[in-house]
Amino acid sequence: MKWTRGGRSRNLEDLRGRSAGGGMRVPIGGRGGLGLGGILVLLAIAWLTGTNPLALLGGVDDGSASLPLDPSSDVAANAPEPESALEAERADFLSFVLDDAQSVWARLLPGYRDAKLVLFRDFVDSGCGGAQAAMGPFYCPADQKVYVDLGFFDELSRRVGAPGDFAQAYVLAHEIGHHVQGLTGTGRKVRELQRENPQRENALSVRLELQADCYAGVWAHSTERRELLERGDLEEGLGAAAAVGDDRIQQMSGGGLRPESFTHGSAAERSDWFERGYRSGDPERCDTFAS
Repeated sequence: MKWTRGGRSRNLEDLRGRSAGGGMRVPIGGRGGLGLGGILVLLAIAWLTGTNPLALLGGVDDGSASLPLDPSSDVAANAPEPESALEAERADFLSFVLDDAQSVWARLLPGYRDAKLVLFRDFVDSGCGGAQAAMGPFYCPADQKVYVDLGFFDELSRRVGAPGDFAQAYVLAHEIGHHVQGLTGTGRKVRELQRENPQRENALSVRLELQADCYAGVWAHSTERRELLERGDLEEGLGAAAAVGDDRIQQMSGGGLRPESFTHGSAAERSDWFERGYRSGDPERCDTFAS
């Protein structure tokens, strides 16, 4: 992706210089804030424990839930690490994507208010509770911030096979899509419907996540119109969307496919809705709830 390196966004909060803290259990925000990164932590836990990561999602609700972690992962005593050249480039790139995506939504959505991007290492206190880096990127509707540990992108590339800078851009654009849902009231309405009808909780979660994928595609459409895309960028975005499909995760965990347990959508659905947003550039075409 073509991008310009400059001063970092006023909406970027860099907490990486702070020493990490946290305990043995990690509160996880509600479905509207779990985002794409929440999938990958479940996959990591499945590799470590031999369990089905989709079963773990059943414990996530509108408030917060906890996942037990290995006490050896406590990093409270570690001193802050200096920023590497790779981290600096990633931070600058995400800063560019953040400002670019939000400028697009400011034009598309009257009354749009910027989200903040928080960079952290290891552990962070968010408005949705404490979070370990293992959660991956997530959006917290309580404070309207996206949280990212830059080391996540190494896992995205190596473990699930989604390399490239536009794969990283897709991740952030997806989380900004959750912010758009918060501003439009969609996230709140979905959580209300989930409380009223628990049997539809997973199905509603899937539609919420697919809409965020579509919104990411809407932003990608604008980058193509402005000739910011390079050869292979679209494929990187589509590949990242597919790589975190629920069916891919179940297959990688060694279990059988259980579509009724999906909470984010299949690989085909996620890449399809991202492409729909990309082809149309119209948020109105992202009504996954009417589909």
